[in-house]
Amino acid sequence: MLKRRDVMLVCLMTTAVVPAIGEQVDSSCKTVGSTMRVPELPEASGLAASRVTQGRLWAHNDSGKPEIFALGANGKVTGRVTLSGATLTDWEAMASGPCATGTCLYIADIGDNTAARKEIVVYRVPEPEKAGGSAPVNGVFRASYPDGAHDAEALLAAPDGTLYIVTKGDTGHIALYRFPRDMREGQLLRLERVGNPLSSGKPADDARITDGTISPDGQSVVLRTGTALMFYRASDFLKGDFRNPRRVDLKALAEPQGEAVAFGSANTVYVAGEGGGKSQPGTLAVLSCGN
Repeated sequence: MLKRRDVMLVCLMTTAVVPAIGEQVDSSCKTVGSTMRVPELPEASGLAASRVTQGRLWAHNDSGKPEIFALGANGKVTGRVTLSGATLTDWEAMASGPCATGTCLYIADIGDNTAARKEIVVYRVPEPEKAGGSAPVNGVFRASYPDGAHDAEALLAAPDGTLYIVTKGDTGHIALYRFPRDMREGQLLRLERVGNPLSSGKPADDARITDGTISPDGQSVVLRTGTALMFYRASDFLKGDFRNPRRVDLKALAEPQGEAVAFGSANTVYVAGEGGGKSQPGTLAVLSCGN
């Protein structure tokens, strides 16, 4: 059983080749425990730690039905919830944040491999207490970028409720975009770019951003690529200062396709990876990381 006070990094991945217990991934992280397969998440792309039920994770695939999966600490899917009022084009990220009803999950339909979408969509749903049945979406927010279409896989929810997107970079630069603080349905929201782009032009394949998250206390931002995590001070990052991140190398995990990241309590971090093929299950592995 994982303790919430532990400093952990949990990875959904599909490789049988993982570091042995205690083997160093980098100077601050080591593996803990064994890996567990998650057949229900072959295309895991969104991940969030529950703020309603201790020890629960929420996850979703990037295609298929508009549903989210509840995971237990043992890596087993304990249920799935269908989101009524939502459709699925290319779900790429999920974030947990405050809303008028308490805590909501935000599911980002923001994938755009060819940079052809005129608008993207974020769905808001109060976090379900039960890990089954259906839950109604209570917010549908459509938005566009100020500088043309982008592919993106990272949605950030700040403690004050503000949402941000970090673009992936495979259809242009990596940049931070902010939603209007007062988001309203029924209109096309105009995103605002914050600061200069993080990349000058199209980045290398292994430097493209596949997800990001903000810690529950609002102090840290972490972005991930297919092979690394980058930790930033949130107060700087959200103002457009992207200098001097702390980098954690994930190459030793040999993830087929690293996709998602989520903060739990304290310094707990979770990362998710696709299975490398629609028929390949995800697995669950644990790393313990120091500050």
